Amino acid sequence: MKKTDVLAKALIAYRDGDQAKAADLAERAGSTLGLELHRYLTEGGGGDVYDQPAAFTAFIRGGGNVKLYRQLSVMLARRYGTVGSLLDLGCGDGLAVVPALEQADRQPGRIDLVEPSSALLAETRKHLDGTHGLHTWDATAQEFLAREDDRQWQLTQSTFALQSIPTAERTEVLRALRPRTSCLVLAEFDVPEYDESSDEYLLSLVTRYERGISEYGKEASLVAQGFLLPILLGLVKPGADRTNWEQPATDWASQLKEAGFTGIRIEPLADYWWSPAVLITAS
Repeated sequence: MKKTDVLAKALIAYRDGDQAKAADLAERAGSTLGLELHRYLTEGGGGDVYDQPAAFTAFIRGGGNVKLYRQLSVMLARRYGTVGSLLDLGCGDGLAVVPALEQADRQPGRIDLVEPSSALLAETRKHLDGTHGLHTWDATAQEFLAREDDRQWQLTQSTFALQSIPTAERTEVLRALRPRTSCLVLAEFDVPEYDESSDEYLLSLVTRYERGISEYGKEASLVAQGFLLPILLGLVKPGADRTNWEQPATDWASQLKEAGFTGIRIEPLADYWWSPAVLITAS
């Protein structure tokens, strides 16, 4: 039996509540992903992935993310020169916005950065210390947009962040944002559409995650235990631990249209182990 088939069976066992069987099958697979999954299930891994900054930082600043964020920052920087105000929803540790601001011909006069992880937001503030017009907000997108003020932005961006909001809640976030921004730019993954209960879905997950973990060399275990595996298992057994609600690019376009956005355009951003990254622009 192929390693991917054994790993898929391990995910089925986990989904069905048999963690011991899942750990045994993961170990039997013998692959990098299998061994990391066995360790995670037997050593009590868990916790909020975005509250483990060392693992997140290793993940986001290594592997295929190096090329991805380099291209993303270039494309964002081109937009900054013509706007007076910028809002970044879910800025993380600044990996997209910081180099984009550094590369821009002209910086926006006001910059609002929103991030619910205080540890990641502190990193962004450190990189942008002294930047004119900078305001940072330790809040979720929902909390920030619910504040009682009428501030508007010429450009709002969100880079791989809105996928962390459950789909139904995300529509309301977009609807609240629509009258307050002239242009919205989203960087997201154009994920394939699967029936999440199907064998094909599980085989796709283990194949892609195996490829992703392999990009991290000596830091593979840190990235797997502190970031990738919590997300993977949340996808397999949705519930309190799920952290991502991704969708195909065409579904993003439909959701933006439902929220009142127009002029929606999808363009390629970069190839990536998980799924192709795209830039979605709406007004």
